[in-house]
Amino acid sequence: MKIGFIGLGIMGAPMALQLVKAGHQLCIVRRNKVHPEIAASNAIVCATAREVAEQTEVVILMVPDTPDVASVLFDKDGVAEGLSAGKTVIDMSSISPIETKAFAKRINDLGCDYLDAPVSGGEVGAKAASLTIMVGGTEAAFEKARPLFESMGKNITLVGGNGDGQTTKVANQIIVALNIAAVGEALLFASKAGADPAKVRQALMGGFASSRILEVHGERMVKRTFAPGFRIGLHQKDLGLALQGARALGVALPQTAGAAQLMQACAANGWQDLDHSALVKALELMAAHEVAKG
Repeated sequence: MKIGFIGLGIMGAPMALQLVKAGHQLCIVRRNKVHPEIAASNAIVCATAREVAEQTEVVILMVPDTPDVASVLFDKDGVAEGLSAGKTVIDMSSISPIETKAFAKRINDLGCDYLDAPVSGGEVGAKAASLTIMVGGTEAAFEKARPLFESMGKNITLVGGNGDGQTTKVANQIIVALNIAAVGEALLFASKAGADPAKVRQALMGGFASSRILEVHGERMVKRTFAPGFRIGLHQKDLGLALQGARALGVALPQTAGAAQLMQACAANGWQDLDHSALVKALELMAAHEVAKG
């Protein structure tokens, strides 16, 4: 298939490459810098998102935030202007579930399918084609897109209608943030008490506290390897969506609010572009103690 892919960043580029490996041809929007493997894949370079939509059967978006999706879809020379009936738009960004429903309706009104399909697994998962993909949309559209999802991920679930994929991603981000905060507090406590945090982490990996967060992000905290990954600024945005949704639903999320404040403290200190495991730096700041020396 010819597949439009808009958003070739830390996550988008390796995801797009998985589609190339599966035999698909990419159509991309011209940028100053294109991933060298994508440039070498005979990708069709288009001047606008509208042109990408005109030339492809499926358009995939992987951009940072809700306003970015709105712009790519509906601005002048955006995707919507290039769509014709029967095409599919798949948004794999992490954005507002409420806005997603509105975007889906506008695309459906053009006679096209819309799937919200945010992912979890980070850059590692994107490069390994092992992403978890949470999908909202019709079953028919999902089945049509399933082979594309299977090129990029392993755990692929149609959760429900449009918006439900994004709701699931928000729930995912709540769990991840709280686990990062828990691992950060545990390793900081151990280090301040005089124990070797690397050995504490190793011991905990064999017990009930073991988790993927302790394995990957705990190691980052000990080794001080905070290059993203998944940036604090983006996770901060996702927790904002969670708290915005909670207010609308009348739900209290006190621990989510606490994690959001830790990320806010990181951003205030200029750390918003570090990996979200660097949330531990806010805890270290309050303790005047680092988990480990870099």
